[in-house]
Amino acid sequence: MASIEEYIPIVGQSVIDDLRLLAERLKGKIVQNINSTPVGGGVAEILNCMVPLLKELGVDARWDVIKGGEQFFDVTKKFHNALHGRKEEIEDRDFDIFMETSQKNIEEVNTYGDIVYIHDPQPIALVRKKENNKWIWRCHIDVSNPNQKVWTFLMSFIQHYDSTVFSAPSFSRKLPIRQFLISPSIDPLSDKNKELPQETVDEVLRKYDIIKDKPIITQISRFDRLKDPLGVIASYKLVKQYIDCQLILAGGTAADDPEGAKVFEEVQAEAKEDKDIHILLLPQNDMEVNALQRASDVIVQKSLKEGFGLTVSEALWKAKPVVASNVGGIPLQIKHKYSGLLCHSPEGASFAIKQFLNNPQYAKKLGENAREHIRNNFLITRHLRDYMLLFLSLYRGEDIEYL
Repeated sequence: MASIEEYIPIVGQSVIDDLRLLAERLKGKIVQNINSTPVGGGVAEILNCMVPLLKELGVDARWDVIKGGEQFFDVTKKFHNALHGRKEEIEDRDFDIFMETSQKNIEEVNTYGDIVYIHDPQPIALVRKKENNKWIWRCHIDVSNPNQKVWTFLMSFIQHYDSTVFSAPSFSRKLPIRQFLISPSIDPLSDKNKELPQETVDEVLRKYDIIKDKPIITQISRFDRLKDPLGVIASYKLVKQYIDCQLILAGGTAADDPEGAKVFEEVQAEAKEDKDIHILLLPQNDMEVNALQRASDVIVQKSLKEGFGLTVSEALWKAKPVVASNVGGIPLQIKHKYSGLLCHSPEGASFAIKQFLNNPQYAKKLGENAREHIRNNFLITRHLRDYMLLFLSLYRGEDIEYL
């Protein structure tokens, strides 16, 4: 894990000095993050970077994880899909299962923080333990068109929080409490994003029997229907009719996502005997993800719904040409025809991929624009600043001096 000083060459000394000043104002306050899994998915990835850096700055940041069984995570996956607007059969029994597990966590999880920061719906009911501390609900998913039955259920908890945080303006809902817009970020010095020698990239390609004899199109994502891996294969097949290329679909599954294994099997079946489609179920190996992205000629993120899509920022930071769906938080990261290309369908994605493969100079220019856009807006130093300002805002007019 990089120290805060190592970010100075990337963002400048003044940015780090500002972070230290903000952290000083939070001395004596415990910030307790709570989510549903320690590994897999963007939330765990962000917290793995964020918590150590906050500690180094002098903020007493901690991280706890709730417990849940297979039934609970089946239900929360249905909730997740329904909140994204996907059609799901939500039954009364689902809410009962959610509350049975939530009640156990209410009894077992010690909410000791001065600020309790709850991430996503899985631990949302813990707010029933709210006393004199401050509570924030952080929604990392796209709730611009949620299933009303699920949203109404969640609202019975949300209204008891002090504030909410969303990733994009379009996700905002009419609420009786304050809302903040804070987009996620990437860590440019993590194993997933730091510079790699060409030998490391080549070694990873050899490990997975990938020969760089033709252009590589890649999507890095959990095997999740909302990431549309089958749609990526459809786009690749359309490109393949005109340009000899190969496809990498690589990712893992999250502990709180019971659908992952089934989607992986569906993707394998769709790829069939095409030797140019490489489907990789990766372990938690960020260095390999980094290498695969750097080896790619075009990176795709063809999500059907997306809270933000950290893989987009990761690819843009590496100055790669990116084709991504115009959904959720992705348009915050990609300005169409300036820092990448946005699409709405497999056909649109294939057209954009062909543009990049047929015009390397155009791809290079958009990649350069993309890297600077990420440097200015979506690195972890900006995220740290936003979070500390959020924490300070909870104490405005109270026992802590507000900047």
